[in-house]
Order: sequence, then structure tokens, then C-alpha cells
Amino acid sequence: MKSVIALLALVALPALAAQEPTLYGRYEYVRLPEIGQTFKAKMDTGALTASLSAKDIERFKRDGEDWVRFRLATKNADDTLFEHRLSRISKIKNRADELGDEDEAPSAELSKRPVVDMEMCLGGVKRTVEVNLTDRSSFNYPLLIGAKALREFKAAVYPGRKFTAGQPQC
Repeated sequence: MKSVIALLALVALPALAAQEPTLYGRYEYVRLPEIGQTFKAKMDTGALTASLSAKDIERFKRDGEDWVRFRLATKNADDTLFEHRLSRISKIKNRADELGDEDEAPSAELSKRPVVDMEMCLGGVKRTVEVNLTDRSSFNYPLLIGAKALREFKAAVYPGRKFTAGQPQC
């Protein structure tokens, strides 16, 4: 009986270990192969989707499908125009200042953002995730990795650490 239990434990142990998330810091380097650049990204469990800083965002049709073209809105970005097939349009809540008058309910305004599927490389792991496009040039990090992408990477975030995965290896 002991050998059966030991055998079951040996079989179950790798399955349990495979379910453990990889621990990343609050900020990580993420490579977008389709863009050809590595960005400093904020790992944000409070955001649902990933978000890339883009400008000159324009929807168009190609062969009957919805596409989007854009330029990066990042430091040192050149004038390269990127085109991706549109995956969907997301509705994002933009919260107004919630620290205002206590008698007033905080307002939430919806904005519609184009979403594309993009490959991302984090550490040595490559995944395709949904990325919404919006101008993040006023933020410190041009790329935000939200909860959906974190799930794809089987990631957990340790806010007290930074850049634990090092430079992307994919």
C-alpha cells in the first residue's frame, strides 16, 4: 500500500508543480517580435487587457476584414506604420478623479479601443495575447500587461521586485 501511495505522489507531484505560476516583478522587459522592440512593461493585475502606447490609430478594411494601423507613441519612436488585423473593440472604463467631493459619485467614462492579437516574449516564454491600442505617452511605461496576459503567461506578480525575468530570450 505504501508503494502505491508513493507512486501516486510521484505522479501527482509534477502536475502540481506545473500549475505553480512563474513569479515576476512589478516591472518587466517584454519583447513584441511583430514590432521588433523590447519595452519596459508594468505588470498590472488591476487591468484586464494588455495595453500598448500608440498614436495615429486608424481602422480600415482589407479583404473584407477589419484592420487597424498605428504608430508607436513611445520615446524614440520613429515614424514606422504598423498594421494588424483587428481582433475586437474593447470598452474601457476611464475613471474620473475619485478623490473629489464625497457627495458626488465618481464618474466612469467608457472609451472604445481597438484590440489586436500580438506575440509577446517575457523571459523565455512566448505567448499571443490581446493588446488594446491607446496613447500612453503620458505614462512611465508604454506597455501594460493586464490580468488576461498574466494568465496566458501563468504569471504571478511580486510587487516588491523589478525585472526578475531579465531580457526576453525568445
